[in-house]
Formats: sequence, structure tokens, C-alpha cells
Amino acid sequence: MRWQDRRRSDNIEDRRGDGPSYAAAGAAPLLLRFLPGLLRSKTGRVLLIGGLLVIFGGRMVGVDVLGLLFAGGQTGSGQASFSEEEEQLADFVSVVLAETEDTWNQVFTASGQQYREPTLVLFSGRVNSACGLASAAVGPFYCPGDQNLYIDLSFFNDLARRHGAPGDFAQAYVVAHEVGHHVQTLLGISQQVHAAGRGRSKAEVNALSVRQELQADCFAGIWGHFANRKAQILDEGDLEEALRAASAIGDDRLQREAGQRVVPDSFTHGTSEQRVRWFRVGFEQGYVDACDTFSAQRL
Repeated sequence: MRWQDRRRSDNIEDRRGDGPSYAAAGAAPLLLRFLPGLLRSKTGRVLLIGGLLVIFGGRMVGVDVLGLLFAGGQTGSGQASFSEEEEQLADFVSVVLAETEDTWNQVFTASGQQYREPTLVLFSGRVNSACGLASAAVGPFYCPGDQNLYIDLSFFNDLARRHGAPGDFAQAYVVAHEVGHHVQTLLGISQQVHAAGRGRSKAEVNALSVRQELQADCFAGIWGHFANRKAQILDEGDLEEALRAASAIGDDRLQREAGQRVVPDSFTHGTSEQRVRWFRVGFEQGYVDACDTFSAQRL
């Protein structure tokens, strides 16, 4: 994938190595454990009130007191060092995000709408979002509550080594898929899916989730269509990389790899074949109406 000379996105928030919020989150249960005892004594109440004043006073002047207390003085100010490989990967993700911005700004403008660009948050280990505290084990995700994308770059190592889907365009597909969820939120699709799932059985909710995820795959394909048509960014074999990635994270394949029985009613993202098919639909056709997975008779 020819990306080195492309524009970088300004909508990147780097929280890698940003330990204080995680440490504070881990310290919260400990604080709650001793809070009743503190409140019962006059000295404890004075210490508690004084501590709160120090914390909030620090916040007002831009000092993260909790970070200093719980993270050994690390302030999460981006001073952590990363390998050259990881820095290049962060740079690459920024380029992919910029390409999705160009694509979806063009698509939304053509339909008389305005595209609101999301922020992509890079994190390591754990991260706080409007959707709660999440670990890297959940993989890349989109949170509609704050309209941010969250990615721990170590996922791409898992994608290559554990799932057998290496390559930069495979990584780009992952970013474009999460951006696809953002597009669904802007178009009101995510809200409709959420409303449609109220009062439904688990299997019915899962079936709705599959259609939503496959549409995000199709939207990722639309990005690939526009990016390649505009800038010819694809090298030979790039499309196959994305298709391998889509196949690698199909529900049926993941269940087999985990030694589990394949249970279609438990699927939330779709089979390998379905994910490949819908990414290809978006890539080949390049328009939003082609990605109507909710009306499709065959997924």
C-alpha cells in the first residue's frame, strides 16, 4: 500500500503509556473500601476534604494530582518511548484515518450532508471511553457515546501472527471498519438497530448485530474503492490482504480456532464468507445504497 507521502489526520489522540487514569481507576475500589472509616472520624473527614481540595485545585491549574499519586509521577504527557516499528504503525494509522476522512467527506457532501470526522484514540493496555473502561483484549472498537475510535496497536500483531492476516491493507481494513460504525451513527443506523433490539431475544439481537457489522465491512470497502480510485494507493495483493483479514475474524472461524462448536445463533459479526463478500461489495460498487445489509435476503 503506497501511503508514505499521503496526508496525516489531525484527529489522533495518543494515550499510549497514559497510565494515571488506569491507575486511578484501579485505586478507586481501594478508596471506596476505606471511605466509610474516613467519614466516621473527624480527622478522616478533614483529610478527605483537604485531599479533594488539593485534587480539584490541581485540576484547575492543569496538574494531574491523581496521576502523580498513583502512577509514580508519570503524567501521561506522551513522554513514553515506543519502538520505531510502533511509531511507524501509528503514523500509518493516521494516514488511513485521513483517507477515510477524504472519502466520507466526499460521500456525505454528494448527498447534501455534512460528515463529522471522528477522533481515533491510540491506547495501550486499557482505556476509558464514554462506553466504559475497556482492555486491549476487546480489540479495536468504536464508541458511539463519544464518537471516538479506539485502537491498541498490538492488535495488529495478533492479526498477523494469531489470525494469519498480515499486511498494511489488512490493518487499514480494520481502521476503515471502525470508521464504518461511525458512519452508521451519523446516518442514524446504529440508533435504529439499538431500538429494534429492545425486547428481542438474544438470537434476534445477535442477528441484527451481524447485519450491522457486515454493513460496516461494506462501508470499509467503499473507503477502499474511493481511496484507490482517487490516489491509486493499492499495490498488487493489497485487496487480498484485506479479504484475508475479513475472513480471519469471521465468527465461525474464531469459534473453530477456540475449539468451540460453531453456533450460528451466537454470531455477532458474521461468517468469514459473509465478511469477505460484503467488503467486496463495497469495494467494487462504491456507494452506500449497495451496503443495505438490513434488506438483503442473502448475507
